[in-house]
Amino acid sequence: MGMAILRAAFGYLFLVLIVRVVGRRPGKQLTPFEFVLIFYLGGLTLTGMVGNEASLTNAVCQILTIALCHYGLSSLRFRSDTAMKLLDGVPLILLEARGWRTDTLSQMMIEDDDVMNVAREQGIRDLSGIRIAVLETYGQINVLPKSSQNSSGDA
Repeated sequence: MGMAILRAAFGYLFLVLIVRVVGRRPGKQLTPFEFVLIFYLGGLTLTGMVGNEASLTNAVCQILTIALCHYGLSSLRFRSDTAMKLLDGVPLILLEARGWRTDTLSQMMIEDDDVMNVAREQGIRDLSGIRIAVLETYGQINVLPKSSQNSSGDA
């Protein structure tokens, strides 16, 4: 049973790492924690029922282990800005006054058309109507329009 607990903890931590390394894509609404937790717990539950170690005790121990790992990482995120940035990432600017950030777009595998589609959904017709476009940590693209009043003091 001790090995099952170690495998559960390793699997969870490994999946959180993989989700962070793979990155984020537009349209994802789940945080990496929620994403891993949902799929991993489902897999553990299934393994506990039909796997080689089909034991309710093992399934419960593995699920409790994952819950404790999740609680530990959540506590670490809450207490440390560095851990939060490492685990969640930071919002990335895709478009600003100086133009497209092509390195960021290509690294995140996002096309400028993806940004413009979001802008059009908000009624913005072209680049001149966009103040900034940001890829949020959860994968959604947010486009902030230029204000309707001409405020040249914007930074």
